[in-house]
Amino acid sequence: MTQGRIHNFGAGPAVLPLSVVEECRAALPNLNGSGFGLLEISHRSQTFQDIVDSAMSGLRRVLGVPDDYTVLFLQGG
Repeated sequence: MTQGRIHNFGAGPAVLPLSVVEECRAALPNLNGSGFGLLEISHRSQTFQDIVDSAMSGLRRVLGVPDDYTVLFLQGG
């Protein structure tokens, strides 16, 4: 096992790469110097909209989603 981490072979939720966990941990108390933590920002703020826009463009790039398609982020489970 790498760095004492547990391997999870279940359907989900999955174990995240350590670099992702560390990035999230760093963003929790102060997201991009905003003075607010990741879990504290308003869903109506420009900071949140920037996160959504970045996620949307990354998803389009990775999955090859063309511009004439709409990407929806919906809750699930």
